[in-house]
Amino acid sequence: MSTTTCQVVGFLLSLLGLAGCIAATGMDMWSTQDLYDNPVTSVFQYEGLWRSCVRQSSGFTECRPYFTILGLPAMLQAVRALMIVGIVLGAIGLLVAIFALKCIRIGSMEDSAKANMTLTSGIMFIISGLCAIAGVSVFANMLVTNFWMSTANMYTGMGGMVQTVQTRYTFGAALFVGWVAGGLTLIGGVMMCIACRGLAPEEANYKAVSYHASGHNVAYRPGGFKTSTGLGSNMKKKIYDGGARAEDEVQSHPSKYDYV
Repeated sequence: MSTTTCQVVGFLLSLLGLAGCIAATGMDMWSTQDLYDNPVTSVFQYEGLWRSCVRQSSGFTECRPYFTILGLPAMLQAVRALMIVGIVLGAIGLLVAIFALKCIRIGSMEDSAKANMTLTSGIMFIISGLCAIAGVSVFANMLVTNFWMSTANMYTGMGGMVQTVQTRYTFGAALFVGWVAGGLTLIGGVMMCIACRGLAPEEANYKAVSYHASGHNVAYRPGGFKTSTGLGSNMKKKIYDGGARAEDEVQSHPSKYDYV
């Protein structure tokens, strides 16, 4: 898969995931009444993050918002916060990803800048997806705990022969929408991070050659070169005969000693 294709697919998946997170946050069916023991009922109850609703058999639906904040359970407030943080991060990442698309040119923006923006948006999408998945999972865990506690309290007195009427809630459609949306956002963020590697310009590595000043005095001759330590006239001189070379060969293949 090419870099542009990976980037565009990741952007589209993140866009769909963000739209799903917004839809799940606004839905009312986070928890629905369990009809296992009472399939025929004139009232059907379901609740969301912002209000609770009652639907009658006649088709009339009445919803009532939660008029309190401090009176709500702490877990519900935590789920609200996680979903809102996920939506905000996803929206910011979406704006950054639009300018980071390789198929869109804005001024003289370099590929290195687009690579950094792609990586930033990908990280934001990953965090946004994790927030959505965590929020939905926390709410689902709260439903499971309340469901089994309600089931244990349904039969009381007389050795468990008297059944009490108690409303139990199970998973609503919003939970599944939130899980799918969080997964899409997470996958889109990962693909954006992968596309970042292809956008980054390749750095050319050159082998550097360092030249060090020699402590010997070097004298060159046509037939070789002569070195002297310069420490005194009594030091023994060493002469290295490298053989005679043609002038054109010396010019075409310079030696590392061809300097004065």
